[in-house]
Amino acid sequence: MKTVELYTSPLCGFCHAAKRLLSNKGVSFSEIDVLSNPERKAEMIKRANGGRTVPQIFIGDIHVGGSDDLHALERAGKLDALLAS
Repeated sequence: MKTVELYTSPLCGFCHAAKRLLSNKGVSFSEIDVLSNPERKAEMIKRANGGRTVPQIFIGDIHVGGSDDLHALERAGKLDALLAS
């Protein structure tokens, strides 16, 4: 399974939704809290090609986008393949 990274904030409902989806699927992930670690926000923006909102989700080297994008992959039946490939 590929490495999953999420840039998040504890106040973000979309972040909680993305983490809940991954947890329910049994996917482990690392979380980078940009509120507690503001120096990591510039890193997130660069990796996300200018994306400034949280969450920003990465599966391996692929930038998935935000929570809505992650859920869309799940609804389309494409998330499991992306995690496994």
